Amino acid sequence: MSRKKRIFVADDDPGILDAITLILEEFGYEVETTIDGAKVHDIQHDEFDLLLLDIWMSGWNGRDICLALKSQPATKNLPIILISANKDTEKIAREAGADDFIGKPFELDELVEKIEKYI
Repeated sequence: MSRKKRIFVADDDPGILDAITLILEEFGYEVETTIDGAKVHDIQHDEFDLLLLDIWMSGWNGRDICLALKSQPATKNLPIILISANKDTEKIAREAGADDFIGKPFELDELVEKIEKYI
């Protein structure tokens, strides 16, 4: 039996975290969340199969986290999807090296479809 795919979600909105966690767990994923961007920087590269990060959050923002992780050999291939309420930030997400971008509000099936594309 294979292990559940693990997803780390960081967003400064607890309501978003709850909704994302609920749907991803229903799809069989193991989910860990934080509202503090600084905690994302401390994760081990082999702990998670995908990161879902809000571009603008407290602590360390998703853009900077993405840039840092994509520049490290151990984490450069870790799929990262950035999310933001500002749809104009898709360009920022791409420049940061994100694998994908989702604008808020988003449909939960769109989120799952994008995640399944990478893991």
